[in-house]
Amino acid sequence: MNSLKIDRTNLVCGLALILTGLFFAYQSIELELGTALRMGPGYFPFILACVLMLLGGVIVFQAIRVEGEAVGAIAWRGMAFILPAPIFFGLTVRGLGFVPAIFFTALIAAFASHKMKPLMAVILSALLTVFSVLVFSYGLGLPFRRFGPWLGM
Repeated sequence: MNSLKIDRTNLVCGLALILTGLFFAYQSIELELGTALRMGPGYFPFILACVLMLLGGVIVFQAIRVEGEAVGAIAWRGMAFILPAPIFFGLTVRGLGFVPAIFFTALIAAFASHKMKPLMAVILSALLTVFSVLVFSYGLGLPFRRFGPWLGM
């Protein structure tokens, strides 16, 4: 008889997804759900929470079937650059404007990899900024300031 093999990493991740889904499902139930044809404000968050719980259940099921690898070292550099990037964007987009905020956000996030060189990070940030302006400003026509009041524009 085979012994039960459990991938602890996926088990923890799956349970975290299930608990997060339960939390958001509970929060969305307090809103009016409505029906599929006449959705209320809580309908879409509730459906997303259910999908999150379902995906968490699939991950837990997979964790029980397959033994996984040991968890490696924590990527502190990635967390130090990726986590502050969207916070920086949110705090500066109104003052700097969309173009500089996107550029510096991408520049901050680019250094999450130890392989990223400064010149390549600047090029990547510039290309992402141009792409974002083309898509969001010209393509979708979203009404935001490209350059903000902090820059005197």
